[in-house]
Amino acid sequence: MKICIVSSCGGHLTEIRRLRKVYARYEHFYVINDRILLADDMKGKTYFITHAERDLRVLKNLWEAISIIRRERPDVILSTGAGPVVPFAIIGRLFFGTRIVFIETIARISKPSMTGRLMYRIAHAFYYQWPELRRWFPNATFTGPL
Repeated sequence: MKICIVSSCGGHLTEIRRLRKVYARYEHFYVINDRILLADDMKGKTYFITHAERDLRVLKNLWEAISIIRRERPDVILSTGAGPVVPFAIIGRLFFGTRIVFIETIARISKPSMTGRLMYRIAHAFYYQWPELRRWFPNATFTGPL
């Protein structure tokens, strides 16, 4: 199994990397929307994509998603957000049959993020970390904090 981990920088990346023990045993790579200093285990297996903020650069993200997914052929796309996962999930699911797993960020306690609302409709598996979000995601799985 090959896993594509899509994340924005900062808290989302920190959060998804808390799951390293789960995905480290599988072949995996990262897609990040800003150039950052990489941890040693990320070097050589990280793609940097255009930073888009709900603007026309999302179209470039769609093209980047096609290119990266075609090259890497992941079985699963995993993310805790934010925006960069949406184009990857759309392209992966519609054109490559990639399974999509999304975890709503722990920063969202009482109301979902915009990415969470979109990904709830796209993801094959959707998880949330606060019980207050149950009403927003009735068919998702509550996990508690990562």
